[in-house]
Amino acid sequence: MAKQQKLTALTRTETGRSAVNKIKQQGLVPAVVYGGKEQPINLSVNAREIRNILAHATSEHFLVDLEIADGSNKSNRLALVQEVQHDPLKGDVLHVDFHAVKADEKLHAEIPVETVGEPAGVKNYGGILEISMHAIEVECLPKDLPEIITLDVSALNVGEGIHIKDIKFPEGVTTHVDGELTVVRVSAPTVEVEPAPGAEAAAGPEVIKEKKEEGAAAKGAAPAKGAAPAKPADKK
Repeated sequence: MAKQQKLTALTRTETGRSAVNKIKQQGLVPAVVYGGKEQPINLSVNAREIRNILAHATSEHFLVDLEIADGSNKSNRLALVQEVQHDPLKGDVLHVDFHAVKADEKLHAEIPVETVGEPAGVKNYGGILEISMHAIEVECLPKDLPEIITLDVSALNVGEGIHIKDIKFPEGVTTHVDGELTVVRVSAPTVEVEPAPGAEAAAGPEVIKEKKEEGAAAKGAAPAKGAAPAKPADKK
């Protein structure tokens, strides 16, 4: 099951570009926690802490125990990391969205799929392992949220696969994804067929010889009906 990471956070009242730049200079990252009927709360979290948590997480969708400090008041809030925005060039964390959850209420989250083993169809017949689904959405209580869904593919032969209905999820974890969908499968190896000798020449375009002009027929051919006979050349 997924481990709940502790993350300290501070409430913030200022918003906008200048406020964001100010907290970034302090080594903080802007964040927001949504959830339920309560109003969203603007937060700032320690940049180093969130980077460290993300570096060891198998997915960006994981649980955190937010320790929120609002002046002298402190409170804890269980939340799911919903979205993380990164700088496209530097990779720095720019913003984090949290979704508050309750320990006794089920949540939905996408869990990454990991395969283990070498399929028999790949090892013995040169097949290709194809992964159609890299994550599966599950429903469970926060305490039952898995970190990863592991699939053993070592027994798969060419033409065989694992469907949603074939997966044995951990206790307390279910999914509403169509059970007939294929998660992984082993396809037949790609075979290049070489053309038979002379096949290219046989398949080439037919060469049509240029027709001879009228009057260039073989010698002795009779003149056309009604045409005047040719006069013999004058003798010198």
